[in-house]
Amino acid sequence: MINVNANVAGPGQSVRSGFGTGSPGMPKVESADDKKSGFANTIKAAGDYLSKVDDLQQSSDMSIKDLLSGKNEDITSVVSAVAKADMSFKLLVGVRNKLIEAYKQTMNMQL
Repeated sequence: MINVNANVAGPGQSVRSGFGTGSPGMPKVESADDKKSGFANTIKAAGDYLSKVDDLQQSSDMSIKDLLSGKNEDITSVVSAVAKADMSFKLLVGVRNKLIEAYKQTMNMQL
């Protein structure tokens, strides 16, 4: 039996899921340059997420200071801001731990 759904990519290329605009029914082929820009976009997105987590932490600290100084009397919003900052930080730490684990596994690979 012939596999009509076989995906073949050349050196420096990988097959992406989805369909390209070239031939109907053919998968997209990603070149090595696309991978580099994809990695750059991933690093940029990670940097953006780091700044968002930092912003959440700073706004949480500010809302706590406002509550303690008497500028804000709504404890619900303060608790909500602290919980949001806490969850985003825990997610960030979890992602960092997974990246470190993947790096260690890569370094332990034998050539």
